[in-house]
Amino acid sequence: MIEIIPFTPALAEFIKTLNYVWLEKYFRIEEGDLLALSDPKRYIIDSGGFIFFAKYQNQIVGTASLLKKTETEFELGKMAVTESVQGKGIGRKLLEYCLTFAKENKIRSLVLYSNTKLESAIHLYRKYGFREIELESGLYERANIKMFLDLESFSG
Repeated sequence: MIEIIPFTPALAEFIKTLNYVWLEKYFRIEEGDLLALSDPKRYIIDSGGFIFFAKYQNQIVGTASLLKKTETEFELGKMAVTESVQGKGIGRKLLEYCLTFAKENKIRSLVLYSNTKLESAIHLYRKYGFREIELESGLYERANIKMFLDLESFSG
């Protein structure tokens, strides 16, 4: 069973360790990652965002965040699942939780930044209705795709 739990200061280190693994494997850790992942309470929570963790077999094995952009638009980001448990639906469960949470909290839209190299993630996002939109430059060096979801039309 997969349980999704909210951020607590005791869990702060997990957002860093989970994300560092995939960032180092596929890309590199950027300055913005260093800041947000080293002090998630300050850079995500205190800025109006939310962090969630996936617990599986009494272990924290995944994380996802909703980073506040405006009052009604958030960025789905800092999403990671431990490699040894990938394929068990943990990423899907985190995504579904974030979408439901966002709708319940009157968030109207979500954006995300990714890289087409991460085919499984892109497939999952498309499956849930995210569509590709124009990518502005400069936010993430590794991003080559930006996706958008209008939650007012999302039925999930």
